[in-house]
Amino acid sequence: MSANSADTPALLEVVLVKSGRTKIRYPAELLADDGTRVTVRAPWAGDGVRDFGFVRFEPGDVFTEYYWRDRWYAVKEVRDVRGVRKGWYCDITRPATVSGGELVVEDLDLDLWRSADGTAVLRLDEDEFAASGLATTDPQAAAAAQDALDTLERLALEGGFEALLAQ
Repeated sequence: MSANSADTPALLEVVLVKSGRTKIRYPAELLADDGTRVTVRAPWAGDGVRDFGFVRFEPGDVFTEYYWRDRWYAVKEVRDVRGVRKGWYCDITRPATVSGGELVVEDLDLDLWRSADGTAVLRLDEDEFAASGLATTDPQAAAAAQDALDTLERLALEGGFEALLAQ
């Protein structure tokens, strides 16, 4: 299914759920949906500037976001207001669902950052993941999340996400 299909809206509401509650929701332009991967584009949806130390997300930044219905992650290419790539922010999530104009993903706390030049590949929030208790409450999901993080780290270290996103 492409973004131009009659049964697919041109806009989706991206809904990021964490610990059973909506963490953030924002409108995004639907670029493509092939039935497995959904690609959307949206401006930075946060309030003001968010400085992580290794990257700043700020008004004017544009995120091209790739979600899969069969994978435990989302990959988000981040560009500044001039269109210069800052890098990729990857969320470890349960597989995405799309229904009623919403793209819903459950954030599992783990994240990965790869700078545009590839010099920084950072595993993030592993302490939050451990504290979430997922390994006890849902060991299969915890293992899938760890595997997803390992896969993304390997791809990031081997040259990036272009081959993954070109599929």
